Amino acid sequence: MTERPSAASDPVTLQIVANALQSIADEMATTIIRTAHSTVVRDGMDFSAALCDARGETIAQAVSVPFHLGSIPTAIDSLLGHYGDSMRTGDVFIMNDPFDGGMHLQDIFIVKPVHLDGALVGFAVTTAHHGDVGGRLPGSSACDNTEIFQEGLRMPWIRFYAEGEPVEEVHRLIETNMRIPRMTFGDLGAQVAACSVAERELRALAARYGREQLAELAVALIAYTERLVRQEIATWPDGSASFTDYLGSDGIDACDVPITARITIAGDEVVADLTDSAPMVRGSLNSTRSFVMACVYQAIRCALTVEVPNTAGAFRPITVLTRPGTVAEVVMPGASSMRGVTGFRVLDALNGALAQLIPHRVPAAGEGGNTLAIFGANRPGTDERFVFYELVVGTWGGTPTWDGNDGLTNPASLAANIPIEVAESEFPIVVERYGLVPDTGGAGKHRGGLAVERVWRCLTPETSLIVRSDRADRPPYGLSGGGNGAPSSNVLLRPDGTEEVLPAMFSTTIGEGDVYVHRMAGGGGWGDPLTRDPAAVERDVRDEKVTAAAASELYGAVIGADGLVDDAATAALRDERRRT
Repeated sequence: MTERPSAASDPVTLQIVANALQSIADEMATTIIRTAHSTVVRDGMDFSAALCDARGETIAQAVSVPFHLGSIPTAIDSLLGHYGDSMRTGDVFIMNDPFDGGMHLQDIFIVKPVHLDGALVGFAVTTAHHGDVGGRLPGSSACDNTEIFQEGLRMPWIRFYAEGEPVEEVHRLIETNMRIPRMTFGDLGAQVAACSVAERELRALAARYGREQLAELAVALIAYTERLVRQEIATWPDGSASFTDYLGSDGIDACDVPITARITIAGDEVVADLTDSAPMVRGSLNSTRSFVMACVYQAIRCALTVEVPNTAGAFRPITVLTRPGTVAEVVMPGASSMRGVTGFRVLDALNGALAQLIPHRVPAAGEGGNTLAIFGANRPGTDERFVFYELVVGTWGGTPTWDGNDGLTNPASLAANIPIEVAESEFPIVVERYGLVPDTGGAGKHRGGLAVERVWRCLTPETSLIVRSDRADRPPYGLSGGGNGAPSSNVLLRPDGTEEVLPAMFSTTIGEGDVYVHRMAGGGGWGDPLTRDPAAVERDVRDEKVTAAAASELYGAVIGADGLVDDAATAALRDERRRT
């Protein structure tokens, strides 16, 4: 009798199962959006969801924050190391400890093992950035935290639910340590609900195909992903290049913090070496190794031309080197609550190195990453606390084929700006201005995206304000002859008319009527500005993205009083510029 072939060898079945797994992950994300309580999760979308097989290997990821998703393998490895075969049906585990598989205390992992007939099928995984986890300041994520003990409640892997029942001691511990426990438990509940949705659907999939056959399909899907990535990398030229970019602060004072990335391509593998990056800084910008690994995976993934499934196979051709005690690998008791900005700068350094090896696959630098602005105080006339957590997302650098996107989140984040209507209806704050700033995108054949400006008026006295921004002194770089983007800025306007220029990262207290003005950096340009299509410059001037003066100065494009480009005058001006 002929043995029946495995479903894993059938490409049609493999694709069907891959689509099913992806749909489950996306349904998890939808569940979180619809049920989360905080604006940072529900509206800012600072969360992620994924599925892992019984070995802990990623087999599907929702379209959510890449910097989270690449960190999941480390988190699950740690969970398996603690609990192994002792996990039971209905268990739910919680963790946020950067030294036990986490990234920073604000990103809380919720993981639910999925069983079918008593056997482990896989894991439903979510992580979400919580608006407050305790610590010295509202919002927890202060740049000037100097050790992890200042940053909030630290949880190693522990059971949140045991066989379907809440572990009351753990719930009480969390409630006791949070400023706004209702918000915290609302978001945790959304994460648990998403994992329960995944449990239901993954069980159904395992019942349909059989647990062992689904496991074989998961292995085949991971191997298929790895094969696609290796085939793509094999087309890249072998070689090595390095690039150094800089954080503009150590979290406390303005200073250069170098992050050096060396990329080596050899055959179908890539090695990313960050061991020469700066020692750990005083503030909370230090990153875990797992987070840096996620940054590397994202940089390589963005350079691919082929669509690949969101599985662990994409990571296998990539080796990441870091050194303990550096800003790229925090050690106890280093603070890491604001490690996100370091991840963005790692990505920029990696792209700077990759651009020397595969220049037509890499964009210029974007705005430098999301700005965080966290307002915390009592609501007027009450003892009720609020934490208003703004994720201001910005702009992309110009690419080898297109202008940088304006007002769109960094490719490594996928977060969103909180709608003004939501912000003003839920918090005692007024958003006075929100828009794009002309002439801030780096000049190039393909222009960098414009800077985003957002302005808040404070309506409460004695309000804690924490800000993490960057690129004030080191603007986003251009590539292939493109210009740098405009730098960022922070200004505080007092009711008496005085103006205070603030650093890129700070913690302070502001008063009622104070106006905080933040301008993100603009994206870098790609390519020689004098080769930009004059019609594109004309369109930018018409759309008020570039002024007529900048069109002439930066692009050598002459715009007449009628708003139309003068082709003859433009050609002459560009010829003159090239000669000089």
